[in-house]
Amino acid sequence: MQRRHLLAAGIAGAAALSGCAGPQIAQYTGEKPVLDLRTYFNGTLDAYGVFTDRSGKVVKRFVVVMRCQWNGDDGVLDEAFTYSDGTTQKRVWRMKHLGNGRFSGTADDVVGTAIGEQQGNAFRWGYTLLQPVDGKTYEVQFDDWMYLMDERVMLNKATMSKFGIRLGEVTLSFVKRLP
Repeated sequence: MQRRHLLAAGIAGAAALSGCAGPQIAQYTGEKPVLDLRTYFNGTLDAYGVFTDRSGKVVKRFVVVMRCQWNGDDGVLDEAFTYSDGTTQKRVWRMKHLGNGRFSGTADDVVGTAIGEQQGNAFRWGYTLLQPVDGKTYEVQFDDWMYLMDERVMLNKATMSKFGIRLGEVTLSFVKRLP
């Protein structure tokens, strides 16, 4: 019985430490260039991405055209996806700047509200996305990180998981169109 308790305590401790082991947004406070989400996601952007499964195999490639507009603290990010298999998808984010680098966002295929924070050149947010697969819809969690490289380019890496099990990653590069 004592072994079970020790084993359970060890597993719980490892889980707690692994939750803390990842990067935290505060680590990017001093990084440059400084990201202003409302400035970067304003206008038209093109994004190029891949989804890789947990083994690292590219499962899907896609292109996104984003038309973004802010009115004070309220923003709309209208995304039009075209996948390598010819299918298309649309997602419209309704964003809100909450102050102190914090943001919230909703979209029709997002469960509840996405919550995020920007510090330095980075933005991190988490949300649950309704993901259609083979005629069924699954709730999948995203841990989404964006890093501003310069005034036009941002890199994005998102980890997808279900029940705490990593399913794969989405990697994107955003390029802001010149006016």
